[in-house]
Amino acid sequence: MQATITRYVAWDLLSVFSRTLALLTGFFLLILIGTEAQRMNLGPGPTVEIMQYMLPLALAFAIPAASLFAVCFVYGRLSADNEVVAVKSLGISPMSLLWPAFVLAIVLSLIGVWINNVAYSWGQTGMQRVIIQSVEEIAYRLLRSQKSYSNPRFSIVVRDVQDRTLIRPIINFQQNNDMPPCTVTAAEAVFRSNLERGTLILKLTDYEIDDGGGFVYKDSGEMEQEIPLAFASLKEQRTGSPQQLPLSQIAGEVEKQRAEILRLQQALAAEAGFDLLSGNLDALSSSAWESKRFALVDAQSRLNRLRTEPWRRWASGFSCLAFVMLGAPLAIRFRNSDYISTFGMCFVPILIGYYPLLMYGIDQSKSGNLPPYSVWLANLVCGGIGLLFIRRVIRY
Repeated sequence: MQATITRYVAWDLLSVFSRTLALLTGFFLLILIGTEAQRMNLGPGPTVEIMQYMLPLALAFAIPAASLFAVCFVYGRLSADNEVVAVKSLGISPMSLLWPAFVLAIVLSLIGVWINNVAYSWGQTGMQRVIIQSVEEIAYRLLRSQKSYSNPRFSIVVRDVQDRTLIRPIINFQQNNDMPPCTVTAAEAVFRSNLERGTLILKLTDYEIDDGGGFVYKDSGEMEQEIPLAFASLKEQRTGSPQQLPLSQIAGEVEKQRAEILRLQQALAAEAGFDLLSGNLDALSSSAWESKRFALVDAQSRLNRLRTEPWRRWASGFSCLAFVMLGAPLAIRFRNSDYISTFGMCFVPILIGYYPLLMYGIDQSKSGNLPPYSVWLANLVCGGIGLLFIRRVIRY
């Protein structure tokens, strides 16, 4: 009898979960794609292309929500139909009803860890690559509609766009480590992307270059200038970011970062000692010294983010188990056959409690104020409250 009840509940959970997962995945996928396409002004082609890279991220959001909905639906109905009371009257522990949900949640949590790893390492990298390769299309679309295109590195303002020709363009390059600020004006300009070289080729006609320091160069001829696609993209290219690294590479990156921090510390200590011995105290307050100190701070910040990332992905994956541990006993205690109301009563506390705690743990861990495993705080609180309700369900 007990095995039959367990199989019945398990099949019901799987059936509801699979249908809910399909619906929620499609819903989150549409939201994510629509938001990114609007923000980056993507055309139909790139929008379709980023769907495959958005799918793991949509699944990462959908699996915990679908698992919570499934337990609210199944256990709310069982409790409303007095089936939990009937099971107790037969001398069978309510845990025979709850075990299938916990086993399913553990399996889904492990899958969730893998999906989170794929979503942030493969998905975000692929989506970034598609957007960078679509720079030419995005730029022309914005220039035709808004007569301007800009990112933190450079901007273009035009009087008009005729076919592929920019009329009276004004191009401003912002100052960075590679080039000084300058302004380029031209009678006409055309640009095209070279995906093999990863560059945007800008062809200027009857142009003038002002380097911002008083030097102006004019030429009535033509000039071609290559710009890296990542430099021209609206989306900044983030190479080596801890969020984009697969779990298998993070441990090695942590060791490299620790070695880099040690090197910076030794270099700063040696330089400070030399300045003290030579009596050059002004050098310790110079801008060069400040930039080196900030480099050490940035290196330590990256180490904190590297150490936090594996804990974050595991904690995000196991949110599925935390939700089920809380949702299943609450659905039994509410005894409400209206599964939407039961889901709402379970999800609202999670929304206002779990996610703020999760973000707090992640932020504090990345800043170095708390150890990396603090990102599990939200899971532990949610699971701990769930255990209290499970005990009450079993006892009463």
